[in-house]
Order: sequence, then structure tokens, then C-alpha cells
Amino acid sequence: MIRISTSTHRVFAAMALLSLLAGCATLGPSSPTVNPEVQAQQARQRVLTANAVLQHGQADAALNQLATLPGSLPPDVQRQALDVRARAQLALGNRLAAARALEQRAALLPSPAQPAEHQRIVAILAGMGDDALNALFPTLANEDPIRPYVSQALARSGTAVPQTLPQLNEPVGTLTGSSASTPQGYAMPARVALLLPATGRVAVAGAAVRDGFFIAYFHAPLTQEQRPAIKVYDTGDSADTALAAYRKAVADGATLVVGPLGRAAVGALFSQPSLPVPVLALNHATGQQPVPPGSTEFALLPETEGAQLAAHMVMSGLHAAIVFRGSDDTATRTFSAFKLEFESLGGQVANDIVLPPDAVDFEDQVKAALAGSGDQTGVVALLRPVQARLLLPQLRLARSTLPVFATSMVYSGDENPTADADLDGVQFCDEPWLYDAQAGLPGHATLASQLSTADGPAGRLFAFGMDAYALMPYLGWLRSHPGSYLAGATGQLTMDAFGHVQRTPIWAQFHGGVAQPVGAGLVVQPVTDGAPSGP
Repeated sequence: MIRISTSTHRVFAAMALLSLLAGCATLGPSSPTVNPEVQAQQARQRVLTANAVLQHGQADAALNQLATLPGSLPPDVQRQALDVRARAQLALGNRLAAARALEQRAALLPSPAQPAEHQRIVAILAGMGDDALNALFPTLANEDPIRPYVSQALARSGTAVPQTLPQLNEPVGTLTGSSASTPQGYAMPARVALLLPATGRVAVAGAAVRDGFFIAYFHAPLTQEQRPAIKVYDTGDSADTALAAYRKAVADGATLVVGPLGRAAVGALFSQPSLPVPVLALNHATGQQPVPPGSTEFALLPETEGAQLAAHMVMSGLHAAIVFRGSDDTATRTFSAFKLEFESLGGQVANDIVLPPDAVDFEDQVKAALAGSGDQTGVVALLRPVQARLLLPQLRLARSTLPVFATSMVYSGDENPTADADLDGVQFCDEPWLYDAQAGLPGHATLASQLSTADGPAGRLFAFGMDAYALMPYLGWLRSHPGSYLAGATGQLTMDAFGHVQRTPIWAQFHGGVAQPVGAGLVVQPVTDGAPSGP
């Protein structure tokens, strides 16, 4: 009697499974006569065989089975094949290849199932370790679909990485036909709870967001018959009161919760074991806390503008930066993001000068910083208006002709040609609504003259509230259509694979002390002799 070991039996079983398809027709693209239904059935059998072989420990054999699948398959077969491919690559230790297979599979899943798949990809990549990920990240092109997952895996371990800048492909809201009354992708929730602070330290900010939200509510003529029922809840001044407001909104039958506004409140909400009603949070939780499946995060982050500034300078032909910045938290966060992005794109921060808040004379710092600067150098002023107005004249006195760039920090939102004449020539990124640079929105000047919450610095939060309303019906579409964007009041809005709404601002420049838009997004100014010319 011959005894066959378990391992030998598995090998024989795998060989038997491999032989099942030996007499089948070739499934490659060179077999045009095969009936599509027959081809799909044969592909399903091959995927089942690959899965069975994989379960017997034959990862290479499973990949060989999948290698001859035709290029065009029904979605369910593609999903199964990519899942088997990912598990086979993982069994062989090829975590990057496994992640790439799952990234392709995620796009074929229903929207509710995609967040879990995205987290699975991040977890697989995290298993590579920080050293391997740090070596991999610089080799990935900005448009590589796996790059955001590598970035997320590194960020969760506390490693700072450059941002993956949004890729804008197609606007949302395209009408589905000549007689269509509802834009493509539009799905407005029926009952919305708006969670904002009406009392406490940030009540003023909450009022600006609330007013912008309701202005957008009344300004949607195309779909006004689909306006949701909205109820406002006061989140107060703490994370506990925000959680209580969320629970009350759920009990009242809300189908979408917009808010809260505070970072601590968002973090507390995202830390809950489950969220029975999805959330469009209006801030970014502290740290690298993931967005719960089905929910979304939208925030006006200084890091966004810092990264966009870096890309704008490099695309303008500038590869060295002299940075003057304030000592406040916003300037620090903006600079960190700028430096990471700038250096990842081949730029170099030649000088990093922190200006004390009470200083007025920067002559020595300016002269030292400008010494030896070349044609491909730009000045970065991460400063509030008062300090920027002190710096720019001193740069001119030092005979500097270097272009100067900034973020929205440099402009208060209050038009003041006399004071801002010192800022002439400074380019900075900002929200399009402040300059009426985005068609289809209510006019900024009119609203600012009527509502204090739309005027001056509050105007940016007012625009933020407008965009919070505008995003609601397109959350599902943006999530399932990477690269689609909403032309919003704060910029062009897209969504990444992890539920973060990303914002691309416009560029403005001071002329005669008045800030004027020079183009949307990352429009590059012509470069002459190594420096960008004026618009």
C-alpha cells in the first residue's frame, strides 16, 4: 500500500486543477472567434482554478493562470481575478504589486465598499516598512495611482511626505441629456443636519460658515425643487457637546450630517466605533486619523496652499526659494508643507528666516538672504499683511528684482489700496469667490456690502460654507470618479481615495494696491531669463 503525504496530495490536486483547462480554447486576444459568453465562462473557470491553486500554496502557478486572461472581462470576473492576483503577489512577498492589483479592483467595487478596500491597500503597503516606503515614494510619478496610498501609509507612521496634488479631469454636474433636469451625479440628501458652534469661542466663525451655507441653499436655481430639509444644531465649545449634537441629529432622522467645525470635535466624532449617519466634517482631525467609511472631510488647510505654492514656483521655472515667515502656527504649517513639496520637485530652500512679530527692520536679514541669489530664485513671504508691507519695501531698497510669492495669509480680504500698494507684484493663492473669479456663484461684492459674515477675513469662511452646501449632492460622484471636480467658491474641489476633499485655489496678484486674479489653478506665467514675467 502506497501512502501519499498531505503535501504531495496538495501538489497532485493543484496539477489536476491546472489540467482542467488544458483542452479549452485559447483565451488570449488572438482568438476573435470565441463567443463572448463562452469566453467569459472560461475566464471564470480559470480564475476559480487560480484561486484553488493559490489555496494549495502555489502562488506562481496562480499568477500563470491569470496571465492568459483576455483583456476585456465582465466586472465581476475582473474583481475576482484582481483579488486572486493581489493575494498571490502578497504570498510571494510582492506587496507593491498586490497593492496595485487592489487599486484597480477598488475602482470596480460599489462606492460603499471602496473605503474598506482603500484601507486594505494602505495596510498592505505599510507592511513594507518605512525604509522601503521612503525609498519608493520619490520614484512614483505624481499621477501614479498608487502614490496616494504610499503617502497615506507613511503618514500613519508619522513620516512627513509631500502632498499628491489634485488632478482635475472633468467637472461634475454635466447634464445627462437635452431634456435632463438633474445634473449627472447629483443626489441631494433628503434631511441634512448642520452642526456648527452658535455659542462659545468660535461662534463668529460658525456664523460665517452658516450664512454661506444658506446663501448657497437659496442660490441653486437649477435644482431648487430638490432642496433638502435642513436643521441647525449648536455644537457649543467642546467635543462632548458636538457628539451630543450628532446623536440628536441622528435621532431626528438626518440622512447627512454637515460639521462639526472644530478639529477636536471632528476627531472625537471620527473616533466613534460607528457613525450611523455619514458625515461631511468641516475640519481635519488632528494627526493622521482616518475618515470613517462613507464619511468625508473638508477643510481650509494651510498645508494645501503651501504645497500649491511650491508647485507653482517650480512650474514657473524657479528652483530656489528665500523664505521669510512669521512665527505663528499657520506660517509654520504652511512652510513645512511648502518645503516638503518644493524639495520633492527638485527645488531648494536657500534661506529660511523667521521674522519676530514685533520687528520692523529687516535690513540685515534681507541683505544676507539676497547675497548670491540667482535668476531661478524666488522670494516666499509667509507673512500676515502688516509684516509683508514692511518686508516688501526693504526688498526694493536692497535692489531685489526677484519675484515674490505668498499664500492667502498676505491678504486680509479687505480692499485697502493705500496700505497694500507696498505689496504690488506679490503673487498669492486664494479663493476664487473673493474675486468673483468663478462663474455661477452669487457676487462677492454685493454680499460683502450686506452681510458682515461675507466681508473681510470672514469671507473665506463664508465661501467655505457655500462649498459645504455645494458638495453635498456630489459626494458619492466625487468619491467614485477620481479626477472629477466641483468648481467651488474656495477653489476646484476633488476627493481622494480616503474621503478628503482637496482644494486647488486660484492665483492673484497686487496691482496698484488691489488684489486681482491672474488665472485659475496652477496657471504658469511666461518665464523670461529664468524669472517669471508679470501677467
